[in-house]
Amino acid sequence: MIKKYRKKPVVIEAIQWTGYNLGDCLKFTGEFGMDLSGDVYVRTLEGSMKVSVGDYIIKGVKGEFYPCKPDVFAATYEEMAP
Repeated sequence: MIKKYRKKPVVIEAIQWTGYNLGDCLKFTGEFGMDLSGDVYVRTLEGSMKVSVGDYIIKGVKGEFYPCKPDVFAATYEEMAP
């Protein structure tokens, strides 16, 4: 039998990689790498994943990091008031 499920509301922290905020991304993740070709990577539970300009880097509920495309981020999350 197929059932429907709703994602639990959860607050996350995230930063958007602009191509110019390497220091902020490094401070947020603690480990944000760039290879010799200029590609940027973040360490995830599944290994290193490439982060493209415009992608968000999300800190998950267990402290893990992963990249998220801007359209998926906008469809899934909304900014909270400070």
